[in-house]
Amino acid sequence: MTDEPTALDALAAAVRRRALALPGAWEDHPWGDTVFKAGPKVFAFFGRGEAEVHLGLKLPQSFETALAMPDARPTPYGLGRHGWVSLRLRVGSEPKLDLVEEWLAESFRATAPKRLARELDDSSATAP
Repeated sequence: MTDEPTALDALAAAVRRRALALPGAWEDHPWGDTVFKAGPKVFAFFGRGEAEVHLGLKLPQSFETALAMPDARPTPYGLGRHGWVSLRLRVGSEPKLDLVEEWLAESFRATAPKRLARELDDSSATAP
């Protein structure tokens, strides 16, 4: 067995980096799971399997679009009724990382305290 990073390691690291780049975002581990929070609220559930990265996001605008992707389904435990989508991301397949980044921002805006959501919108407006 090798300790060399794999393409899956790189994908997981890229998703984590993009989630934590959002204003005030931080990583927590309630229930033994990894989540990304904005203030006290979860905006993304995150995990890594043997062949994929798992991501749960609240997507009020992109819910139907996300569900059309391979390996996407409404999040269980009743969360799907409230716009949460569970995705399995695989190396080299849809959705691409740029779309995942957009969905991370959408989920962040849907759950973050208004002050942090404004920070994201302000930084997006001034980005080149």
